[in-house]
Amino acid sequence: MVLSRQTVAVIGAGNIGRALIGGLLKGGYLGADQVRATRRNPLALDELQASFPGIHTGTDNVAAVDEASVVVLAIKPQNAGQIIEEIRDHVRKDALIVSVLAGITTEALQASFAHHLAVVRTMPNTPMLVDEGATAIAGGRFTTEEHMTIARHMFEAVGKVEEVPEYLMDAVTGLSGSGPAYVYMFVEALTDAGVKQGLPRPTAFRLAGQTVFGAAKLVLETGKHPAILRDEVTTPGGTAIAAIAELESHGLRTMLINAVATATKRSKELSEIKK
Repeated sequence: MVLSRQTVAVIGAGNIGRALIGGLLKGGYLGADQVRATRRNPLALDELQASFPGIHTGTDNVAAVDEASVVVLAIKPQNAGQIIEEIRDHVRKDALIVSVLAGITTEALQASFAHHLAVVRTMPNTPMLVDEGATAIAGGRFTTEEHMTIARHMFEAVGKVEEVPEYLMDAVTGLSGSGPAYVYMFVEALTDAGVKQGLPRPTAFRLAGQTVFGAAKLVLETGKHPAILRDEVTTPGGTAIAAIAELESHGLRTMLINAVATATKRSKELSEIKK
């Protein structure tokens, strides 16, 4: 496997970086000695080392990228300029840059590195922490099919992967990148609704979470349109159709469409790498 020959440096191994490391190691894609991870917080580094014995951890980004064949930028977009300036002269000319930076284009990253580096832009989401992530990937100008294969295998270790044209990445950010936040709010609201009707909160919480999980799994495994599955739940004059009418009257569908549009717009606003 092409991924097994790589040395991967994860710059900024927070939740996303940590999940990626865990998936790669657990799936046997890489050995611990092939992984380097950096954090600014020494305590966080101790936790990383305890969770993944044998990986190389530290606060020195330059040392991490030295001789690494894949460099994962898992930092905040606001910090990208500073980090890239720090490491760009130490990154191998044939290295693959894998970016999880919301809004930052492959062209902007290539210009910041000042080299003709291969860049794959990705947009994962936090369910990758439980190996159920949804990640979109898009290749830059100097990216080969082998580079895309490496990126795909990396994120398939923690969920599902979709390859999209880069111009759609901001929309991906608005939909699946930010999407878990919308779902968490839905689960919270559904839980509160159960409590209002007299259910103990722990029971309402478990039922709400499992209902969302089960419904999503049914969509993916059957391949049926959500409207068909919804119709299978509703009966004439029944409880579900009464509830659906209430949701529609308050514009649930429009609110979600507008939320994705707002997040997409914000992703586009983050496109500039600040020095």
